Amino acid sequence: MNIEKFNICLVVAIIPQIIDLIVKNSNITEWQAIKIFYHSKLYRDLSDESTKLWHFSPLLLYTLFQDEMLTGSYEYPEVGL
Repeated sequence: MNIEKFNICLVVAIIPQIIDLIVKNSNITEWQAIKIFYHSKLYRDLSDESTKLWHFSPLLLYTLFQDEMLTGSYEYPEVGL
């Protein structure tokens, strides 16, 4: 995927859904959720197209985010071939 399409995919389709899940499942504002998410390791990894994390659903990515917030890290999900 070219970088422009990748960035549009993140900004329009994936990140807003993750932010929405954070807000719905936490007692924080949307602005707080955005700040926390954009400072997370998951966001850094998700922003790197080569990780292919963008292939996963926003719900699964939210679960990885929760893991990172609770434990300080997360593990990439195993993908069946």
